[in-house]
Amino acid sequence: MSTGLSMNIINNRTGWIEVICGSMFSGKTEELIRRVHRAEYARQKIQVFKPKIDDRYDKEQIVSHSQMKTPSVIVATSQDIHKQVKYDTEVVAIDEVQFFDDKFVNICSKLADSGKRVIVAGLDQDYRGIPFGPMPQLLAIAEYVTKLNAICVKCGNPASRTQRLSHDKDTIVVGASDIYEARCRNCHEVLK
Repeated sequence: MSTGLSMNIINNRTGWIEVICGSMFSGKTEELIRRVHRAEYARQKIQVFKPKIDDRYDKEQIVSHSQMKTPSVIVATSQDIHKQVKYDTEVVAIDEVQFFDDKFVNICSKLADSGKRVIVAGLDQDYRGIPFGPMPQLLAIAEYVTKLNAICVKCGNPASRTQRLSHDKDTIVVGASDIYEARCRNCHEVLK
């Protein structure tokens, strides 16, 4: 009996890019860790990376605000990721991608082109509400995008922005609830 559906079976490995983005406190790192653990259950070969600059909770592990964690390799640049990915790795997971340089997008593409599943997580906007680092280009080339919202601490609506509470003007200031909180579009303020 024919159903009229055809199925294409691909016998060679194919890679892709998955982006998990949103504001701080939206669960990006938790979602990345959840996907890593599912790949572990499937007995896939995984490598997890995080930028050296992110040492908020642990210097050697990716740790979510809710204290979920997974071991990771610390890297200073995106080139370090490319150098350390092993040939037989099936899944490459990278947290806090907004901290990486412009070469990061090309490296993710090369990894996906070589047949690897590349899962990245990071802020899509900086504290001013402006697209952050390599994230806009990653969103454009990714096969899968998951945008998460937090809850606005002021009004309870979905929060897609990160409010900086300090008056520091640097684009990159690593911190947690001590200097950031989730805000919706209406409650977000760019401090002057």
